[in-house]
Amino acid sequence: MTASSRVTVFPLEDLTVAYTTQSGDGRGLGDIGLVAVVDGGSSGDELWLLARDLGGRSTEEEQARWILTQAGRARMVRSGDLPHAAWTAHVRRRFELSALFANHEVLMTGRIRLPSGAGL
Repeated sequence: MTASSRVTVFPLEDLTVAYTTQSGDGRGLGDIGLVAVVDGGSSGDELWLLARDLGGRSTEEEQARWILTQAGRARMVRSGDLPHAAWTAHVRRRFELSALFANHEVLMTGRIRLPSGAGL
């Protein structure tokens, strides 16, 4: 998946993580949250493990919400905000939430590549 959009880059434990949104249709609502590890060798599973181990969340739904909460917090404080970044993501996992959460219906995780010199 390749696009250009606002990306928020933030540290989470020993990871560098990027958060951006995509729309599931033409309305441009940003209902899909993409939270990915900035690392060529990552699968993104580390995010789910952190949600379980650090966040204490046991179900996939709770883990997805925890991941989106961390991303939303980083965006609120404008941590590493890249307003118009071109990126390429390798999505490993797509999780549909049971109800709208933080304006998202879907969470996608994996790894992401940002342009060099993107403020990391």
